[in-house]
Amino acid sequence: MATGSRYFVPYRRRREGKTDYYKRTKLVVADAPRMVVRKTNRHIIVQLVTAEMDGDRTLVAANSSELAQYGYMGSMSSTPAAYLTGLLFAAKARKAQYTGAVLDIGLNRATPGARVFAVLKGAVEAGLDVPHSEKILPDNGRVRGAHIAAYNKTAAELVKNVEQVADAIKKELV
Repeated sequence: MATGSRYFVPYRRRREGKTDYYKRTKLVVADAPRMVVRKTNRHIIVQLVTAEMDGDRTLVAANSSELAQYGYMGSMSSTPAAYLTGLLFAAKARKAQYTGAVLDIGLNRATPGARVFAVLKGAVEAGLDVPHSEKILPDNGRVRGAHIAAYNKTAAELVKNVEQVADAIKKELV
């Protein structure tokens, strides 16, 4: 183990691979709140967070498990579920009088068309102002679940279900 007067022990969260402090500093300094997107093996979680002196404060939150209330029957961690969670999050944020945010994907890899960007697509389509490039968003077929229906014939009704749930969430915006 390295020792000596010049050795610097990294912060615990950096050693554990949980926090990139350089990126976090840039996000915290921004004036807009952060749209924090996290994915687990079973759910997609989206939160609107502001940084304050005593810690981060969550203003609005949405979880993919809430989609069951709208009649969604698919997997809660799929790309269509991520898109619908983004729609639901934006509906809640707009009701709470928030209009914009900066995307924070944490340590997730920024691959074009990924689930974290499906959340972004849902939020932008619901009217939330988040700076982004159109190249990173997944196409409409993936967001609607066509890629799932292509290999699973019984999942063809998922495409219709995604449309119904998206319409139900969009009605909340009005």
